[in-house]
Amino acid sequence: MEYTQATAKEHAKDTMRGIWAAALTPFAEDGSLDEAGLRRNIRHWVDDLEIAGLFIAGKQGEFWAMSLEERKRNMKIAVDECRGSAQTILSASDQNVDTVLELGRYAQEIGADYIVVHTPMLSFCHDRDALLYAYYKRLCDNLDIGIAMWSHPDCGYLMEPETAARIAELPNIVAIKYSVPREMYVALTEMVGDKIQVSTSLEDDWLRNIEELDWRLYLCSSPPYQLQTKVDRRMHEYTELAFAGKFTEAWKVRDSLDPVRQAIKTTKPAGKPTAHGKYWQSLLGQVGGQVRFPMLELDEAEKAATRAAFEGCGLRLD
Repeated sequence: MEYTQATAKEHAKDTMRGIWAAALTPFAEDGSLDEAGLRRNIRHWVDDLEIAGLFIAGKQGEFWAMSLEERKRNMKIAVDECRGSAQTILSASDQNVDTVLELGRYAQEIGADYIVVHTPMLSFCHDRDALLYAYYKRLCDNLDIGIAMWSHPDCGYLMEPETAARIAELPNIVAIKYSVPREMYVALTEMVGDKIQVSTSLEDDWLRNIEELDWRLYLCSSPPYQLQTKVDRRMHEYTELAFAGKFTEAWKVRDSLDPVRQAIKTTKPAGKPTAHGKYWQSLLGQVGGQVRFPMLELDEAEKAATRAAFEGCGLRLD
């Protein structure tokens, strides 16, 4: 790491910037990790799309379907490929805190930039403030690497802004991926100022959040590599225009992507989001690969509908 626990917040303010993407993990037909495919995707994302950071082995990456060794291998590949060209934030999320700490220490050892840890599932627990503070304090007491919190509805609840603001005081808490209604992340942004980076995964609101909340970090989901190609980098373009204060131009570029957004949203089966994302990647020339059970693959009709929408969405491939 290029910082200490004591300087983690300042380091993150300087380096956690721009568009970061959450990687889908390509699996081969025999179910194994497609290492070559992952490396090829990373090179495209970093070299061609200029994505600034990669979120590795998270929910989109099907971390829950991988063994601990597979998660570590996924992380090591990403750190090796990104070294010197992009940053990495590795998902150490797990229901078992010892596993979280093991993955956090591993991330430190291999030279990752940051880790992200989502809130634990808390059965029957309704007063969560003290528990969540103690949870992230345990991580900070045992790790030096910068930690991003992550709150999302899949855990069964949402972390309150006041709780997140309290946890943000811990020394190496540097960010939060806050997958919550807008009023909650606006409130948290106002509470923490520039103490930590606040972000959310909905690309639809990214430009608005730059303009109204002065955000500088998109953390993160799959749109950075699903809405863009090597010759059509409109998300990158509107982001840079916005960072330069050219919002009228930025909105024009941003809105021009609406047909692509609609093509994705209208063809994504409610029960097969990961398979749809991987198939969309394959249409873009990336390595999508298979999903792991219990996730389900697209059927031929779903593929045909997605392919037709893709071909009419206006993304330029060459």
